Amino acid sequence: MCELYCKQDTLALRRKHIGPSCKIFFAADPIKIVRAQQQYMFDEKGEQYLDCINNVAHVGHCHPEVVKAALKQMELLNTNSRFLHDNLVEYARRISATLPEKLSVCYFTNSGSEANDLALRLARQFRGHQDVITLDHAYHGHLTSLIEISPYKFRKGKDVKKEFVHVAPIPDTYRGKYREDHPDPASAYADEVKKIIEEAHKSGRKIAAFIAESMQSCGGQIIPPAGYFQKVAEYVRGAGGVFIADEVQVGFGRVGKHFWSFQMHGEDFVPDIVTMGKPMGNGHPVACVVTTKEIAEAFSSSGMEYFNTYGGNPVSSAIALAVLDIIENEDLQGNATRVGSYLTELLNKQKAKHTLIGDIRGVGLFIGIDLVKDHQKRTPATAEAQHVIYKMKEKRVLLSADGPHRNVLKIKPPMCFTEEDAKFLVDQLDGILTVLEEAIGAKAESVVVSENTPCRTKAPKDAPSEPLSEGTQDQKENPSRKRNGLCTDKHSLLSKRLKT
Repeated sequence: MCELYCKQDTLALRRKHIGPSCKIFFAADPIKIVRAQQQYMFDEKGEQYLDCINNVAHVGHCHPEVVKAALKQMELLNTNSRFLHDNLVEYARRISATLPEKLSVCYFTNSGSEANDLALRLARQFRGHQDVITLDHAYHGHLTSLIEISPYKFRKGKDVKKEFVHVAPIPDTYRGKYREDHPDPASAYADEVKKIIEEAHKSGRKIAAFIAESMQSCGGQIIPPAGYFQKVAEYVRGAGGVFIADEVQVGFGRVGKHFWSFQMHGEDFVPDIVTMGKPMGNGHPVACVVTTKEIAEAFSSSGMEYFNTYGGNPVSSAIALAVLDIIENEDLQGNATRVGSYLTELLNKQKAKHTLIGDIRGVGLFIGIDLVKDHQKRTPATAEAQHVIYKMKEKRVLLSADGPHRNVLKIKPPMCFTEEDAKFLVDQLDGILTVLEEAIGAKAESVVVSENTPCRTKAPKDAPSEPLSEGTQDQKENPSRKRNGLCTDKHSLLSKRLKT
């Protein structure tokens, strides 16, 4: 595949023309990806990387059936959804069939952010209430309305929490306020929401919605305790609000046994609004909001028409339909169950072996590895997590770290991930953690020696001079001087101009 620029020129142009707040993976030593197939990505040198983080390419990168569906419809028609077209209604029919019966009215958008923004509008119009309860460390999108309800974002910036936003504790039974030794963490965390509602009412405020990812991703791969959502829904509905389940990252069979993650909580729990996005189009921009007839009619009664130019257009709908077909035809839910269980089993064996691993949690192909410095105190191993993801990159495995302390290794690969991939991932992780723990242990030992004797101990041979630095460079990687192997003189000159 021919590149327009060699890697150093691509990086220089990005620095010049792309906003500095638009971050890239492995910023200290970024990868230039030029193609991908299934669960593998390839850089400009042809090096293959195992993709363990791309939940957007849900059924696999560049799936031929997705490509075929897009091409076929693009050759025929693409227009806005005000014209009557079968693709839109067929998708609405099929996606509704995967949900509880009362969730039957669809609105199509282009992204998960648009979907969550619309969900807030639906909720606020329903009863005329304004306030929103969100979870700590939550992220629901990049629009202004969503940054306001995303502590993951507004706590990092200069924005202050708006008075209509109420933040409930994250239902984390490993590191949160109520842990696994609590007799009823679900009720305890739900009671925190109840208290928020009571305090809001005392101030004359009214709750429009509670919003949560069915499994929190950016918050550190958190699985809420059983019964939590049911109790929260009861309290929120009692206050005149609605429950919004954000399935943008975790839906479409990722948990394996269920198509939607909220379904893990039992048939007695049904959200009032469900949002979906990322995996819906396998990388193509398409998203959706599904709600009840009652909420949809209240939204329509406002007199304001909802129209989204590209939402649910014939091409987007054709692609989304192809994704549904592939999930079913290739038994990707079954694969998520089988491979996810196998991977979790392998990781739990590593937990028994490595002191850095504090917790393994997840369902299906949505797994988090919580790295800690101390098992009893559960001190987040933030620097160590950054070190690990860079070292894994050197081993050609792509991982990321997230959570409030950025110490949780996230595993959410394309759904075609295999047991062989799982074994390869864990083998590489085992080797890296072994070396890292030896280095940490040797350094700790050298400190003890230096405190008791005047001599100085040399750093262990295997320990890098800056073992935990995010800026550690991949020594095998040399800056590309070539266009597809050979940089032309024109592009070499471009590099010099960009640096001036």
